[in-house]
Amino acid sequence: MSEYDAIDMSDQLAVLADLGTPTRAAAVARILATPERWCPAVLMAMASVVFADGHHETGAFWFYAGQLRARFDAHRCTDPTASAACGALSEAHGPPINRWAFAEPGLLPGLVERVGVWDAATASTYDPRWIALHGMNAFLGSDGPLCVPREQWPELAVRTRAEFVDGCRELFDADGRLRVDLL
Repeated sequence: MSEYDAIDMSDQLAVLADLGTPTRAAAVARILATPERWCPAVLMAMASVVFADGHHETGAFWFYAGQLRARFDAHRCTDPTASAACGALSEAHGPPINRWAFAEPGLLPGLVERVGVWDAATASTYDPRWIALHGMNAFLGSDGPLCVPREQWPELAVRTRAEFVDGCRELFDADGRLRVDLL
């Protein structure tokens, strides 16, 4: 049995499926009650549902929280090709959220700052190896550890969080408007 076989995604996949049903409100409530236990793919899918239901700021918060956690998981994954999952998730769930968030002057920097604070204060209990399932090594059946040593995770988390929050700040001028020199 490989390390890939030990990754149990059954709860994650079940709640993702529930988000596409008429009883999706129960799935959203379940995720919001314990956000630390859901992988970024679940947080971002739930964010899309919440956003589509008209709760724009809440949806945006959870989308960016999922985006930050996905980047952290990609940084601790030993297969660099697995990071493509971050872009795929952002492309699948982000366009309407990003259009809304970028059009609201002053909103996004503060929102992303709150995401960073939440992330720093909230441990994750999901299996961070989920992202390895999206890399080339999973298809090639490569052996070896799927994540860098656990001792490196705290520093990676701090660095990833800082890059995420600082990167957002750089997109906006002092008035909270998108910098036109970046367009």
